[in-house]
Amino acid sequence: MQLLLPPSETKHPGGDGAPLDLGALRLPGLRPQREALLDALVALSGDEAAAMRVLKLSERQRPEIRANAAIRQAATMPAMDRYTGVLFDALAAETLPTQARGWLAEHALIQTAPLGPIGAADPIPSYRLAAGTALPGVPPLRRHWADATSAALADDPAVRSELVLDLRSQAYVALAPLPSGITSAYVHVVTRGADGHQRALNHFNKKAKGEFVRALALDPPPRDATLEAVVDWGHAHGQALVIDGEARVNLVV
Repeated sequence: MQLLLPPSETKHPGGDGAPLDLGALRLPGLRPQREALLDALVALSGDEAAAMRVLKLSERQRPEIRANAAIRQAATMPAMDRYTGVLFDALAAETLPTQARGWLAEHALIQTAPLGPIGAADPIPSYRLAAGTALPGVPPLRRHWADATSAALADDPAVRSELVLDLRSQAYVALAPLPSGITSAYVHVVTRGADGHQRALNHFNKKAKGEFVRALALDPPPRDATLEAVVDWGHAHGQALVIDGEARVNLVV
């Protein structure tokens, strides 16, 4: 199984890892796109007024421009520890035992705007760039990433051979559509009303996804599990999953 996770706008600062090594990231074929985005971010950071406007930052967020300016030299930490916010707070990767963190390192990708999909344990610096940002000097992010990332995912042996559960928001799905031929399902969080009908859940969507990923890391299903087997796993682990069509599974909370 492979998981595709969204990033978070909020991040832990600092870190104690060596500066970003693009050659060590998962999906190394994306290096040209990564280099171009980093160059554009650093260039934009040379004009703080323009950076605040393009990145839609408040005065309080001005330090994030300096983080972008230093993105190639700054200290790093594993991506699963870098992000904060509702999903990653519920995942609480820093509290997981070593074996569970190892499982995430092997089985989870986090979709980012400046680096594309990266491994959950890949060391990354802090940065500020959202999926919908129009960054000067590069094409719109969707055009910059979509074709190259779909090809890189198709070339990844694990993505190509295992079930992929997609937990990304639609903005990040657009940056990296899954290629054809991949066995995948989009995880949609819903709640069941008193009338028995399922409805999309918005406010607690991210928390439910984080708790789901944590449960998977702590006691994962077999590597070659089918979607039906994952549903059965969920029933045994307090995760109510319902298959909804060929490429979607509802996580009922």
